[in-house]
Amino acid sequence: MDVVDVRIDPFPSQRELSDLWRATWEIDGVSDFQSILTRSLTHVGAYLGDRIIGFTNMAWDGGIHGFLVDACVHPDFRDHGIGQSMVEAALKVARKRGLQKVHVDFEPHLRDFYLSCGFKPTDAGVLTID
Repeated sequence: MDVVDVRIDPFPSQRELSDLWRATWEIDGVSDFQSILTRSLTHVGAYLGDRIIGFTNMAWDGGIHGFLVDACVHPDFRDHGIGQSMVEAALKVARKRGLQKVHVDFEPHLRDFYLSCGFKPTDAGVLTID
C-alpha cells in the first residue's frame, strides 16, 4: 500500500465524508459535517493521495474532557494500522490542547482495537433519548 498521510484538522467535503460513512457504516452520516467539525477540539483524516480513507473526531466539553467519536477506516484499507495512527494523532493534539481525560464508547467487537490504543475499560452508562 502507498504511504497514508494522517492530517490534523482537515476539512473534507460533505460528499467525501458521506461517501466514507456509506462505505464504513452503510449510512450517509450527518447532514452537515462542517458545523460539527468547526466545534471539535480536533479531527483527523487519513488520506491516500487526495482520497480520504479514514477519519476520527475529538469532541469536547470546552474544558478538560474529550470524546473520541466517529473513528472509521474504509473497509478496503483496514488492518494496516491506519485507525490506530489516527487515534494516536488525535490523542497527541488533545494533550497539547489541554485535555486530561478522553472518553470513547465502542461496540464489543472494537474492544481490542481501543484497548490497543491505550484506553482502559470502565463502567459507564448510556441513555437513548427517544
